[in-house]
Amino acid sequence: MADLFAPEEQAPRASDDLNRPLADRVRPNSLDGFFGQEHLLADGKPLRVAIEQGRAHSMIFWGPPGTGKTTLARMIANTTDAHFIALSAVMAGIKEVRAAVQEAKQYREAYGRSTVLFLDEVHRFNKSQQDAFLPFVEDGTLTFIGATTENPSFELNNALLSRARVYVLKSLDEESLLGVLHSALENAAGLGGESIRLDEEAARLIVMAADGDARRSLNLLELAADLSKPGKDGRVIDAAVAKDVAQGSRRRFDKQGEYFYDQISALHKSVRGSDPDASLYWLMRMLDGGCDPLYIARRIIRMASEDIGNADPRALRLCLDAAETYERLGSPEGELAIAQAVVFMACAAKSNAVYKAANRAAADAKEHGSLEVPLHLRNAPTRLMKELGYGEDYRYAHDEEDALAAGESYFPDDMPAVKYYHPVPRGLELKIGEKLAEIASRNQQQKETDND
Repeated sequence: MADLFAPEEQAPRASDDLNRPLADRVRPNSLDGFFGQEHLLADGKPLRVAIEQGRAHSMIFWGPPGTGKTTLARMIANTTDAHFIALSAVMAGIKEVRAAVQEAKQYREAYGRSTVLFLDEVHRFNKSQQDAFLPFVEDGTLTFIGATTENPSFELNNALLSRARVYVLKSLDEESLLGVLHSALENAAGLGGESIRLDEEAARLIVMAADGDARRSLNLLELAADLSKPGKDGRVIDAAVAKDVAQGSRRRFDKQGEYFYDQISALHKSVRGSDPDASLYWLMRMLDGGCDPLYIARRIIRMASEDIGNADPRALRLCLDAAETYERLGSPEGELAIAQAVVFMACAAKSNAVYKAANRAAADAKEHGSLEVPLHLRNAPTRLMKELGYGEDYRYAHDEEDALAAGESYFPDDMPAVKYYHPVPRGLELKIGEKLAEIASRNQQQKETDND
């Protein structure tokens, strides 16, 4: 029976196996063929030095899909002559982790080789599953490399983060994606040994559709190669073919994931920052990525109260109208109403005075507990309540000059009056502030008169 833990024979190049996806067949084995991530892999950068010198350490690769996380993990294992075990947290559990640990121990005892354990989608492991790695990372049984598309700060245990360095990978830019495509075309075995030429316009369309994802660009290239047309010098992928395979591709969005919240945050902050152009860009990015327009409509209603408030109360009504318009008309007509509301809010006068006042009042309500409602402010619908003094001495504001009961107190008796709302000197709140200042002055005058 063959020794399951004998050193592996030299595996055939992945590019020779045409049943595997192109992205796997042309996966680079060295940094010379790797595109992107210059901020990590430029000369002298720590990750490049570690790979070149064969010094592996536990790490987390955090970045969007198709940015090279798996490829880098394999490179690290190759340069350190380590045994490589790959697991996916989507399919694996504690049982598979224990089996990997046992395999790593046997490799170390039998052949003196270290093991790199690569766990894709590591954020899908729960706390106990993540903790299962820790003892074996500590004693050197494993060099742990995790890959995640989610923010490690939220998804990974502090104990695991403290033992692994986090490297942030970025989406590939246009130049890097073009490099990936041309490298695959130059690899004759990658596309079955055929000579295939990629038109410049076709390359641009594929790069745009790939949206920073090298794997997606290669998948599109493989589809386009299957549809390519014979030419004098081999097969040609022209713009028409590229357009066909790229049709329906969307920008990266990842509903409810890191990018989802990053983009809604960018939209909110662009509106708050009074930039209608950036606001429109982020709105359209989200819609292009497949975001539910009604989710955006709900969020901009919140923005209208939080960041514009009484500086321009029309914003709230316009956002409500935009949501209703989308519900009635659907896409794309309703999306234009949302865009109109977003532009209006970005251009409107800004005030967070109500937002801040509400937060301060909520904090006081929690701190002071259930203070009694003053008797003069209580409702008195029955004779008993009237006999107990409910509503007694209440001053009906409409019966007084300018409908103002000057000097009246509306806070609980055991709580001093607090000024929560401070209108900003912009938009309608400029007038509101002047009105409140006049009321405060008359209240003070009445109190001074009462004290005399």
